[in-house]
Amino acid sequence: MKILAVVVFVLSVCISLLFGSFYYYLFPFNNRISSASAVIYATKGNQITGSAQFTQEKKGVHVVATIHGLTEGKHGFHIHKYGNCGGDNGTCAGDHFNPTSAPHGAPTDTHVHVGDLGNVVADEHGNAVYDEINYHIALSGPHSIIGRSIIVHQDEDDLHSQPTGNSGNRIGCGVIGISK
Repeated sequence: MKILAVVVFVLSVCISLLFGSFYYYLFPFNNRISSASAVIYATKGNQITGSAQFTQEKKGVHVVATIHGLTEGKHGFHIHKYGNCGGDNGTCAGDHFNPTSAPHGAPTDTHVHVGDLGNVVADEHGNAVYDEINYHIALSGPHSIIGRSIIVHQDEDDLHSQPTGNSGNRIGCGVIGISK
């Protein structure tokens, strides 16, 4: 009788775990993040400010950023591996976010770093607006950018030089967090 009770208990636990896992993966109610944001601060010796918003849409993540205090022209714009903007130069953010071990490239390429956003383009007043749909990043799952950082670089990302597009120093950094 005791053995039967133990067998029934073990089976019920296994079935509960199986169906609980099945439910979790089919209906990940606690993984549905619809928006995130970051406030971009200047690294030491720089004067930029800005913000970035990320909104999950059916076809990808809509990225909208505004940045002020840039020199006129293009500036590399990337998601980096760690959500750490500490230190003087933003290097605590690590390399570009690249969970697929892909080469660096343009955000419109098929096989690139997940964090390759391309460039922001500043006008003659030093203001830039970035408004794009990105098909590589996500707000949940293995390509999630939550808890990572967004970096603005001093120079233009040439979209092909390895491993970072030759985009120069990190002049701005912000940690990406869940937002309402």
